[in-house]
Amino acid sequence: MKITKETVRDKQGYRLHILPTTKYKTVSIVAKFKAPLKREGITERALLPHVLHKATNNHPNVRLLQSALEDLYGTGFSSDGSKKGENHVLSFRMEVVNESYLNESEPILEKALNIFHDVLFNPKVVDNGFDEAIVKREKQTLEQKITSIKDDKMSYANLRLIDNMCEEEPYSLHVHGYLEDLKKITAKSLYEHYLGMIENDVLDVYVIGGVDEAGIEALSDQTFTRVNSDNQGEHLESEPFHPTESKEIVEREEVNQGKLHIGYRTHIKFGDDDYYALQIFNGLFGGFPSSKLFMNVREKHSLAYYAASRFESHKGLLLVFSGVDPKDYNQAKSIILDQMEAMKQGDFSDEQVTDAKEQVVNQLQETMDNANGLIEVLYHQMLSGSTIQSEELMENIRNVTKEDVVKVAEKIELDTIYFLTSQEGGDE
Repeated sequence: MKITKETVRDKQGYRLHILPTTKYKTVSIVAKFKAPLKREGITERALLPHVLHKATNNHPNVRLLQSALEDLYGTGFSSDGSKKGENHVLSFRMEVVNESYLNESEPILEKALNIFHDVLFNPKVVDNGFDEAIVKREKQTLEQKITSIKDDKMSYANLRLIDNMCEEEPYSLHVHGYLEDLKKITAKSLYEHYLGMIENDVLDVYVIGGVDEAGIEALSDQTFTRVNSDNQGEHLESEPFHPTESKEIVEREEVNQGKLHIGYRTHIKFGDDDYYALQIFNGLFGGFPSSKLFMNVREKHSLAYYAASRFESHKGLLLVFSGVDPKDYNQAKSIILDQMEAMKQGDFSDEQVTDAKEQVVNQLQETMDNANGLIEVLYHQMLSGSTIQSEELMENIRNVTKEDVVKVAEKIELDTIYFLTSQEGGDE
């Protein structure tokens, strides 16, 4: 689905997406490295973005690198990792002031892209490895991030739901990696993994802002060209999975509030015809404050501190989150399952469908009003392999009928019920 006037060019070792617009006062550049989710190497991939943007050969410590960015009118740089279906995506983002708003003719964008190139392709290397002090420090930071997930019980319950629900699937892999792997990583082994990533990952580069297409194409070639890569890396598609029967899992931890999380299979992914109706389904079911989960589980029966749902666009999952008192587990579970059944029976009005459609359209417009949000939407579209203009996208959402939503609901299958509680029995 193509959301805006986007020029896409296959280049040497990368794919360039240019989105010229005068809407923003900054230029946003995002580089996305994609590889299949695999247990081997996922911790190295989680660590790499943080090590790479701490030092380069030209800016050998974090202070000098940060100072160089600050000198370019406070150019911002960030990085992270995420799962898109069965694929692991590392994103590097830069936001630089648009030169046309400056009184001087300094080539700010070119200088910023030189730094971007250094971060990705000219990192600080010592004796065929990364800087050991930087690696050690970033390993400690990542270790804290991994261990802190257990302290955030909502995130932990979601992690455990996916662990159990997608046990034999790549999607179950942890995006931040694993402590047992982290301990084994050295400056040299991480650098070897980096070299493999640079050569083998699929690289997409997005540039959005007030740019001249020919000029930015030339600058991008200087910045992102990979002479040893054909940019044809593997892409993992999620295999259809139909649970033969649902699972119910109760685990015990010291928690003040029970976490009842439920996973469903939608069998609908980004780019599918039913995807628009799935968005409306989720809004009605648990996506908005007016949804069935919020109104029935939280407001009407006062059984949950929160109750909501979201869907995973490239994996075909629908996830329900709720925080409940352990003694209310069975009742809360029954009411959540009843709301799904009500959706399958069409127990909602045409007026509610209309309201949900407007909320979904507003959310999408708000996302696309932000440069990074627009890039994320376009990347989703590119991964799905389908093309549609923004006006048609909005129209498709507005054309969803109650019957379309019921059809989506009927496809959805219960997979896993997960409850995290400190109480024996979970429902006493």
